[in-house]
Amino acid sequence: MGHEVPLIASLRAAVGAAPDDVPLRLHLSELLLAHDRADEAVAEIAAALRRAPGNAQARALMTRAMTPTLDPDPTTGFDWERAEKEFAGIAAPYLTAGTETPGGGDAAVWEVEDAGRIRLADVGGMLEVKQRLEAAFLAPMRNPELRELYGKQMRGGLLLYGPPGCGKTFIARAVAGELGARFMSVGLNDVLDMYIGQSERNLHEVFETARRSAPCVVFLDELDALGAKRGLVRHSGLRNSVNQLLAELDGMHAAANEGVFVLAATNHPWDVDTALRRPGRLDRTLLVLPPDAPARQSILRYHLRNRPVADVNLTAVARRTDGYSGADLAHVCDTAAERALMDSVATGTPRMIRASDLAAALSQVRPSTGPWFESARNVAMFANDGGMYDDLLTYFKRRGKHRS
Repeated sequence: MGHEVPLIASLRAAVGAAPDDVPLRLHLSELLLAHDRADEAVAEIAAALRRAPGNAQARALMTRAMTPTLDPDPTTGFDWERAEKEFAGIAAPYLTAGTETPGGGDAAVWEVEDAGRIRLADVGGMLEVKQRLEAAFLAPMRNPELRELYGKQMRGGLLLYGPPGCGKTFIARAVAGELGARFMSVGLNDVLDMYIGQSERNLHEVFETARRSAPCVVFLDELDALGAKRGLVRHSGLRNSVNQLLAELDGMHAAANEGVFVLAATNHPWDVDTALRRPGRLDRTLLVLPPDAPARQSILRYHLRNRPVADVNLTAVARRTDGYSGADLAHVCDTAAERALMDSVATGTPRMIRASDLAAALSQVRPSTGPWFESARNVAMFANDGGMYDDLLTYFKRRGKHRS
């Protein structure tokens, strides 16, 4: 945007820290209008109206912002129905959730969250994952002077892959926390729409929202569905969505995505379109494996924290759960609690969750990651193009599962 007006920049930062503060957002809108930046003002006023639909000041400001374009009749007042139609791409998604768009679909409203206090230190164990994240992604982002020295833009893309239920989403939130950035989580169901062109518009609006909220982490969940190989997709709408995603990752110009960090997660990286993996896009990968022993112990402690537990050796339980995902461990805790509950109902006397309950739960709940590793082993051995799956091969060798 060139040289930003200092007061506008300060107000943007304040609004970013308190997005639900309507008076503050309207103050920013007035300043934008005073600097002849009506389009930006409309977006801010619309966001205010989404939070306070009846706010008279916001409606009056919207009248000022849109009047040069709509030229309403002063005797009849501002034509809101006409405004919503003409500004469907800007105001309507915020003014009325579900307003019908020209394509016939519902306009989406994208929520940008504060990452809060979640940090990588809150991720139990996984030391190797944290080290790789620090070296490949976080360190360059934390050092603006070095970025400037080496001509590196504040943008980046990272693909997290591995078996389901192993904490990829939580890691993405922790990365946002480390960067002091805001967070957007986007899945296939959020983007895909039955109307032609609406899915592409949804994707574009996701990235536009992120750019306005920069610094922001955009987390694309289930990338194998959202960015599937176009040669294997029969539906033209899905192919167009992949093309739109590629365009958004590249940005309209060199600095378009400055401050937008794209993290994606998939259980099946071999199904992701190869164009998404090219330099400047999601060109870095990180294997997220089932939690190691310290992480398993931390996860077990978390899921038992508010339950009546007797003297249970979580270290011993963690040793017995090698290969279990975080979701599997949560299921173990739920099963053990259910066993204690049913016993308490039968005897009429509440009792604590004991080691025997966890042992019984472990005999019922088996790790769900086995099928994934079977598929991944075949890909790593026979389709390791460019060494993408070297980390997987190392893992299999370390566990004695790799066969020449």
